[in-house]
Amino acid sequence: MIAASTLAAFALVAAPDAPARLAIAFGAALATLNTLAAHALLTWSEHRSTKVFMGAVLGGMAARLALMLGAVVAGVLGLGLPRLPLVVSLLAYFALFQALELTLQQRHARRAAEAR
Repeated sequence: MIAASTLAAFALVAAPDAPARLAIAFGAALATLNTLAAHALLTWSEHRSTKVFMGAVLGGMAARLALMLGAVVAGVLGLGLPRLPLVVSLLAYFALFQALELTLQQRHARRAAEAR
């Protein structure tokens, strides 16, 4: 799945040169780290109180959003990565991982309901 989406990201940028390929990889890495952080927060807070769960999920979302913004700005301004390949890659991977996350959460909820 990741290989197919990487090929799709490369296809969106006509004949990607080295900076475009680096931007695509950077966007993929950011989306992957964001997804892993979200999963870690969700797993950590799953069996905690509702207040702690909501604080971890919502606070974690705000923190991850700020970190992602900082990383994108650093990539564009600090590393000189081209904007379009970075943003397309980041959004494509984010959408892919979001769909995967929702699918896994539905399966998890269904198994928990069946176990009751």
